[in-house]
This record gives sequence, C-alpha cells and structure tokens, in this order.
Amino acid sequence: MGLAHPVVVYPPAEDGGRRVRAGDHFLGMAYGLLDVAEFLRETGLDDADEAYVESSALIEWRGGGPETWQHDPDHG
Repeated sequence: MGLAHPVVVYPPAEDGGRRVRAGDHFLGMAYGLLDVAEFLRETGLDDADEAYVESSALIEWRGGGPETWQHDPDHG
C-alpha cells in the first residue's frame, strides 16, 4: 500500500502515548519509536525501523521530536 500522505506524530498524552496519523487515517497510539515503525510497516513500508522513524522527512513531529515520550503539562 505505502504512504500517500505524510505521517504526523502528535504531542505525548498524559500516559506518554502519541497519536499517529497518516492523512485522515489514525494509525494508532505509539509509546516509542518501535510502535511508529510497526504502524509504517503495516502501511506497506516494509523496511521501516527505528532509525527510519527518527530520520524520515515523511514524519512530522509535533510537541517534541522522536526522543520525546513524556507528557509536558505546559505544552499540550
């Protein structure tokens, strides 16, 4: 299938999970880079791994980059 739209990873929720969307499609709640990589593999990006998730220009990180997995009550 592959990705037709950029992926957006939203700011961490109170439990540290981050919503992941591709276009209008909710892919799931990620609790780490491995979760995001798995969502991408499910869309057809078979070679997606943690390094790809950290460096891909297709992924827009909101509320912190790929190293941010804790909720910040002052920013979201």
